[in-house]
Amino acid sequence: MDQTKQIFNIYIATEKDFSYAEEICNEMEESAKARGTGIAKRSPDYIHTKMNEGKAVIATTTDGAWAGFCYIETWSHGEYVANSGLIVRPEFRKSGLAKMIKHKIFNLSKTQYPEAKIFGLTTGLAVMKINSELGYEPVTYSELTQDEAFWSGCKSCVNFDILMSKERKNCMCTAMLYDPKDHYEPEETKQFFDENAKGFERLFRIRQWKLLKPFLKNV
Repeated sequence: MDQTKQIFNIYIATEKDFSYAEEICNEMEESAKARGTGIAKRSPDYIHTKMNEGKAVIATTTDGAWAGFCYIETWSHGEYVANSGLIVRPEFRKSGLAKMIKHKIFNLSKTQYPEAKIFGLTTGLAVMKINSELGYEPVTYSELTQDEAFWSGCKSCVNFDILMSKERKNCMCTAMLYDPKDHYEPEETKQFFDENAKGFERLFRIRQWKLLKPFLKNV
């Protein structure tokens, strides 16, 4: 498929998009397995709820196939917002679609929760780059929501034991945060990422080795 000619419709999902939910959930799970990391597993019913609440963004092709998806979750009584479950179908990856969905869900979050801190956890430089372009900054885990419901969602991640062994202060993911009351301009956070991209990549590798080492069995 020639991605340069592919046109996507990116919009706030509704009940008319319920039929995509099961396939979206399956792709989320397969993607997590392929990365060797994990996200909280979601059911089609949960995705239906997000669509029905107007808290999800979906991308479809002109012929009606789903291409990408993301949804909003709130924690600590709306003080924190997470743009979760970002997924793009494999054939549409590296087309710029993830960035477009991220921008759409980020703006939706700011509209619905203008006072909330928007945060995310990621193991990928690509998502980190997109977040930086939106004004997110790398932060420590202590600056994220301490809502137990959020951290319970990590139980389905293959790295949950690492998270708990570090008393929820560190794990394989990098924490990023956008604070509407105290933040740098997107141009500044983007520049910071671009100037330190190689360092972040090295940090990912070092962190992976250091955190996984205690869990590796001696052969």
